[in-house]
Amino acid sequence: MKRLVVLVLGGGRGTRLYPLTKYRSKPAVPIAGEYRLIDVPLSNCLNSGLNRIYVLTQFNSVSLHRHIRNTYNFDQFSKGFVEILAAQQTNDHSNWYQGTADAVRHNLRYVEEPGIEYVLILSGDQLYRMDYRDMIATHERSGADVTIAAVAVYSHQASGLGIMRLDDHGRVIGFLEKPQTPEELDHVRVSPQWIDERGIPSRGRDCLANMGIYIFNTEVLVQEVIRDARLPESDHDFGKNIIPSMVQRAMRVYSYSFKDENKKEVLYWRDIGRIDAYFEANMDLVTIDPVFNLYDPAWPIRTYQRQCPPAKTIFGGDPGHIRSAVVEDSLIANGCIISGATVQRSILSPNVRVDYYAEVADAILFDDVHIGPRARVRRAIIEDGVKVPAGYTIGYNRELDARRFPISDGGVVIVPNNIELQEE
Repeated sequence: MKRLVVLVLGGGRGTRLYPLTKYRSKPAVPIAGEYRLIDVPLSNCLNSGLNRIYVLTQFNSVSLHRHIRNTYNFDQFSKGFVEILAAQQTNDHSNWYQGTADAVRHNLRYVEEPGIEYVLILSGDQLYRMDYRDMIATHERSGADVTIAAVAVYSHQASGLGIMRLDDHGRVIGFLEKPQTPEELDHVRVSPQWIDERGIPSRGRDCLANMGIYIFNTEVLVQEVIRDARLPESDHDFGKNIIPSMVQRAMRVYSYSFKDENKKEVLYWRDIGRIDAYFEANMDLVTIDPVFNLYDPAWPIRTYQRQCPPAKTIFGGDPGHIRSAVVEDSLIANGCIISGATVQRSILSPNVRVDYYAEVADAILFDDVHIGPRARVRRAIIEDGVKVPAGYTIGYNRELDARRFPISDGGVVIVPNNIELQEE
């Protein structure tokens, strides 16, 4: 592990998660009430014994910097660190990052330190649990120049992912980023039977997708990002440019299958760069048996804990009509007060208040949201500090909601934190 450093890409503008990314970067977006997206890859690293980590940031990074600074502190004897490498103009580089590969190129001096043989590159906005030590061992055994983590997906998911074709030894012999037509997909798609024969449970999936997780030999990484920088037509992106070019030039590009060896199942992985995918991932966490388990003591997800009092539920209501709070299948963070209200299948972040007779269902409430008496909220994301007035409704009238708020393709209402709601 001393021969490896980790680079976590802090995300671009996050336009597909807008307006959640209006004032924050994608990795700083809250998840499960208590956490930020960046906590997932960083916790995976620490649980894998990797503690030399750089986070590359650029857009709307203030809250992300604050979160990392407050959360990931090591003692002076461990030699571990989570260090932020913010985009900056220097004597050598006068432009901001132009892509993921360009972001790495701007920071090569941190990976070219003596003794660093491997670089693990991660995305800061995905939900999954992986022990990177197994992937590192696979990389070393194969003698690869770069190893790509791969997961089996269905054809209808392929248009938003990098899809690869392998030979019988796990070497990548075809790669296409985000195929948009059946003709393009035919160049890289394989049969579910072929995937099954390689020991990867397909469940009918016929594509192998790039997870955006790479292990490079340091010398190869350096030469490839420098080579790419000289190509004026390049987007300077690993998925669009670096990996396809390496495959085309017959370099040693291998895959690592993300699967459960014991249960013979494809492990959970979710790219939550879109509003609907983000919402669905959160809603899965409140189910009885969520796919992504937050309560595994052997694999904790670390984060910064605000100093808040315990959450509580209390009786509330008008005089003579006081009733108890009802909470079903929900995650309730510290500092929340639910007073005579009903909360179902929802996630409440720290210091949320839900007043009497209010109804909240299938919703995500960020820090310090206040739901007034008799208000009703359904299938919505409400950002920090929003005060929903008494009797207000969100998520019950699509035509009315569309005049007031952004709505995702899947019908999720987003209430931004700069909106002041008026009583109805």
